[in-house]
Amino acid sequence: MRGRKRKPGRRTACGRLANEETEREAMATVLNARARHFGVSITSARDPRLGTALGRLNYQGRISDEQYQAGQTFGELYQRHHRTMGLPTPSPRSVAGLLINEGIFGGSEVIPSPDDVARLRKRFDEAADALDACDRDHRLCEGRRPAALIYRIVCVDEDARDWPDEDIGNLRVALNALGRVFGLIR
Repeated sequence: MRGRKRKPGRRTACGRLANEETEREAMATVLNARARHFGVSITSARDPRLGTALGRLNYQGRISDEQYQAGQTFGELYQRHHRTMGLPTPSPRSVAGLLINEGIFGGSEVIPSPDDVARLRKRFDEAADALDACDRDHRLCEGRRPAALIYRIVCVDEDARDWPDEDIGNLRVALNALGRVFGLIR
């Protein structure tokens, strides 16, 4: 007797059927989850802005394209500054990413020159000063401080779906200030 026929497909070294998910299947799972979670169509779920809290605000029209770009630029500057200065970032993307970035596994990052560090510090200080000025100017306004909102939405990627309009307004003020620092908003 021969037994039943083998199922078609790739097999592991021990002869078991390999359990592999294709890229298309993985993407379909992500798109379905995004569509369900954010209430958009499958076609709209492909929009990369839906992957971040700041991008979702731009997608919904609650912040402008210039404000979105200013937030992205600040996020990149924040990450680069903290990585260069050896400071921890608020939320690593994964444990593996943390291990690699901290130099435990293959972290062979080039050491920046003192001039590059000085330029990076200067640019980060300009952005931080603009956020501090926003906090001073809006200390009597309703809602949370603009700098705290930038940190929560850009650096920590906190969802702003339930934020009140006052907080979104303060966030826009801070994004405008950053946009002026980065030359994105006049």
